Amino acid sequence: MQLVLASNNAKKLAELGVLFAPVGMRVVAQGTLGIDEAEEPHVTFIENALAKARHAARRAGGPALADDSGLCVDALGGAPGVVSAHYADVVLPAGDREAQRRFQDEANNRLLLERLQGVGDRRARFVSTLVALRSASDPEPLIAIGRWDGRILDAPSGAGGFGYDPLMFIPALGKTVAALGAAEKNAHSHRAIAARQLLVLMHEVWGVG
Repeated sequence: MQLVLASNNAKKLAELGVLFAPVGMRVVAQGTLGIDEAEEPHVTFIENALAKARHAARRAGGPALADDSGLCVDALGGAPGVVSAHYADVVLPAGDREAQRRFQDEANNRLLLERLQGVGDRRARFVSTLVALRSASDPEPLIAIGRWDGRILDAPSGAGGFGYDPLMFIPALGKTVAALGAAEKNAHSHRAIAARQLLVLMHEVWGVG
């Protein structure tokens, strides 16, 4: 089965592709099918994920998968939350999409550290909400939520990952997400937790796997 991913994020596509491959699902980015990105006007992950999944399913004419995810910091009332990817208001430089994402990531991390300066409570969690639809009119969306607890460091550590990975320290693993290898991240991440839940739902409801 092919699932259209309602995203053009290459690293997110790679993560989800690995997670769904064992059950024979091929995840393709919506951009490869000429599908534009959906609006994300909502204040919760689940509403945005559902909006993105319906948009991709409608344009593709088939099953779609959407992930709305972000970082929620307790001391900031859950911020940056649904605006995690664009937390800092910056003018992106000219260049390819991945270079612009790196620029935005760095600005987001700087802003987060500024807002946590002098704050003792650094508890945070990565949240991933996955929504899968058989079609745009599917009345029974499959919804899975994964949460990965950690705390925000005072400075970046680790060269891998993307987004807030260099700042998110996972006590259970003794390192930041950016210091994890791809296999280790895929085994423990919020997206992996949500994906495992979703695969169970797909088996029970769709008969997949």
